[in-house]
Amino acid sequence: MRAISTVVVALAVCMWVPASAQAKGCLKGAAVGGVVGHVAGHHALVGAAAGCVIEHHREKVRDRQASHPTSPPPAPATPAPPVAPPSAV
Repeated sequence: MRAISTVVVALAVCMWVPASAQAKGCLKGAAVGGVVGHVAGHHALVGAAAGCVIEHHREKVRDRQASHPTSPPPAPATPAPPVAPPSAV
């Protein structure tokens, strides 16, 4: 229970810090990681730290993909011309 209280206090402090632009995704990851860490053996702080790192990385990847889209989608394939049936001789 003490670890959950610590995570809740840490998240509350993080919400008041104005540097939220660089912590994009960290709060969500810390919340999920803290709960999972607590359930998986009372390691809420380790789970919160890992969740923060993972979600921060995922947000950076999403931002990079949004700013630099990959190649344009391929053009639709044109249908093949119809083939005449073989003539009977």
